[in-house]
Amino acid sequence: MKTPLLILFSMIAGSASANLTVATTHPLLSDLARQVGGKTVTVVDLVKPGTELHHFEPTSAEFSALRKSQLLLASGKHMESYLDKLKESLGSGMTILEVGKTIPSLKIEPGSGVFMCCPEHAAGGIDPHWWHSAENMARATKIIADQFAKMDPDNAAVYQTNGSAAAKKMLDLKKWAQQEISVIPKDARKLVTAHAAFGYLCKEYGLQFIPMLGLSAEDDASAKYLTEAIRTIKEKRIVGIFPEDGANPKILEEIAKQTGVKLSPPLNADGVQAGAGSTFEGMFKHNITTIVTALKK
Repeated sequence: MKTPLLILFSMIAGSASANLTVATTHPLLSDLARQVGGKTVTVVDLVKPGTELHHFEPTSAEFSALRKSQLLLASGKHMESYLDKLKESLGSGMTILEVGKTIPSLKIEPGSGVFMCCPEHAAGGIDPHWWHSAENMARATKIIADQFAKMDPDNAAVYQTNGSAAAKKMLDLKKWAQQEISVIPKDARKLVTAHAAFGYLCKEYGLQFIPMLGLSAEDDASAKYLTEAIRTIKEKRIVGIFPEDGANPKILEEIAKQTGVKLSPPLNADGVQAGAGSTFEGMFKHNITTIVTALKK
């Protein structure tokens, strides 16, 4: 017969082994992991709000924290340029889930219905910013819930219940966005941004996308391309131009000056802004409200 002390010890040990420690490479994945995992999952934020997402590389301290985790959630779609190197360093003992891997990809291609402005310099590039679609985020909650349940079957029902609630929340946000965007006149539903980070949002809500540059904040635009973009903006009677948080606004400022079109407040492109901008709901509501305010007449 076990003594009370041994019973208490076995209860603590059983509880500790049932819980998951999950590291993430994106604040929005941390948001989902916390919604799905609740109190049963400890989330380690490798990429914290305010980090430059495209150039992050884990420090020794972050790598040490990662090694204590059982699961790494990554965005996938080549967003994390360091991921292959990280996989080699971690070896086979770490489970890595690229959440966006099985979510349908959107390519930047000349002639695509999503892109108006012929970004040949990014032709064939996969847009890794899949989280701008509320429907994709609902898919992601199921992917994460299934993985948590697989690794911690004792709490599978908790993960599936939390995942279903989070997915419903995402789909409710999609309905809200559709209602908000419906007030924009159809001929004004055109989104001019610096970088091609909003393709999934534009496809989901019927906006025509006019990215001035490519997928990365480092991409630049030639004088010829800018001339074509300015002509397109004038011809299509664009009523708003949208800079992005953390991106150099000089190109869009010049385009605004040349076309007379007003610059809107910045959109949240990467979901890494501090505060509410590092949660999907906060980022999404900010972006939709900013777009509707600028484009409605």
